[in-house]
This record gives sequence, structure tokens and C-alpha cells, in this order.
Amino acid sequence: QVQLVESGGGSAQAGGSLKLSCAASGFGADSRCMGWFRQAPGKEREGLAFLYTGGFVPYYADPVKGRFTIWQDTIKNELYLQMDRLKPEDTAMYYCAADFRRGGIHACWMNNDYKYWGQGTQVTVSS
Repeated sequence: QVQLVESGGGSAQAGGSLKLSCAASGFGADSRCMGWFRQAPGKEREGLAFLYTGGFVPYYADPVKGRFTIWQDTIKNELYLQMDRLKPEDTAMYYCAADFRRGGIHACWMNNDYKYWGQGTQVTVSS
């Protein structure tokens, strides 16, 4: 059974940084996507950054491109999101997610209906 647990959320000033972690368990040898999402009150959930098993080039959504970095440690079974140059509009609940898919990185970001989700970690950015 796949389980995902986020941590690292908190408060930061605009222009500051935070690092989120996602401890993952239950993965086998299947091809899979992993991603970071966020949702603010009154807004739709949006995908931010994605990785595909065995791949080395992530995909980033435009609002975070150049500011956020996603990577994974396959030995520790952890996924990370480094968030730099934070903006107040980055304030949201952040989630990591995983799904078993084929098709490479394109399959990860073209469909955000992931099967497995963490509980979320709150990020608040002040002006």
C-alpha cells in the first residue's frame, strides 16, 4: 500500500525559501509519476512539479518555473520540493502525490487525477 507523508511547511516572508519533504512507502518497480500540488481556499488544485520513474528531467508549471525545484532520493524513498523566491500567492496547502502510469513525464503532468495523496502541509507567505 502506497503511503505519502508531507512535512516542511510553515511561514516565510516574500522572497524567502522553504523546503518540503514527502516520505513515501509502498512503491515497487512499477513505472510511476510523482508530483507536488497545491490548493488555496476558493481556488482549484494546481499541479506544480512532476517527476517520472527513471527520468531525469522534471516538468514545472509556469507559475513556479525557475523558483521551485523537485527531486527525489530513491534510497530514502523521499520526494522534495525546494521553494525559493516565495511570493504571497504561493500561500496554499501543498500535497505530494503519486500514480502508476506509463508514457514518461508527459503522462505525469497532463492528467492530475493522481491515485495516491499525502495529507498536506500548509505554506504561508507574507508580504
